[in-house]
Amino acid sequence: MAATLNDRLCSEVNSDSICQNQLLAMLQPDTQERLFPEMEPIDLPLGKVLYEPDCKMNHVIFPTNSIVSLLYVMENGASAEISVVGRDGMVGISRFMGGDSTPSRAVVQSAGQGYKLSNHALMKEFNRHGDLLALLLKYTQSLITQMAQTAVCNRHHTVDQQLCRWLLLSLDRLSGNQLKMTQELIANMLGVRREGVTEAAGKLQKLGVITYSRGKIKVIDRDKLERLSCECYEVVKKEAERLFHNQYR
Repeated sequence: MAATLNDRLCSEVNSDSICQNQLLAMLQPDTQERLFPEMEPIDLPLGKVLYEPDCKMNHVIFPTNSIVSLLYVMENGASAEISVVGRDGMVGISRFMGGDSTPSRAVVQSAGQGYKLSNHALMKEFNRHGDLLALLLKYTQSLITQMAQTAVCNRHHTVDQQLCRWLLLSLDRLSGNQLKMTQELIANMLGVRREGVTEAAGKLQKLGVITYSRGKIKVIDRDKLERLSCECYEVVKKEAERLFHNQYR
């Protein structure tokens, strides 16, 4: 009965997209009934900056078919990605963690759409101490795992392995097998030189793992991509599965 009601609610709120976000799809029907009318669809164009370091957001964002990168930006302008958020989660965890702002920047990595929810509506539901609180805390733990593993990967693994990990994490947060992404942007995300990304992508293309043309990367052999990746991808994936007990759909 619950699954049927969830499906009905998802189909009633603008809907072919709202429940593409896996956190929103996992909410109990009564929570969805309270939250969904408060949500507003939002376009997320490639490169859009959703927030800057130390800036307060008036809302949080639940991506549906887009990916947002959380980046740490150095004083000299250099940057490196610390985590990616897509249909698996939410942008703006500092709002319910008590910080209001973070030292990171959030940038749309893969264009698409999402839904925004005001801080007031979020905290009103969060303070009910119901399923939204439980889901967001679990999601925060999975995000912390991703951040920690990214730091380890950047320190100990090759650019080739980092690119494989990054591609897999990005694909898991989209519904298809294609990414719109320039090599320059990938280099900024990984915090490496563009030449390193060009060489790594070229190797994957020669191995028949991906095709790359005009800013579009298509993964044609995911199994081989997973074998070429370091253990960091599997650590992040397993932790998310453990926390959510395979609830993601």
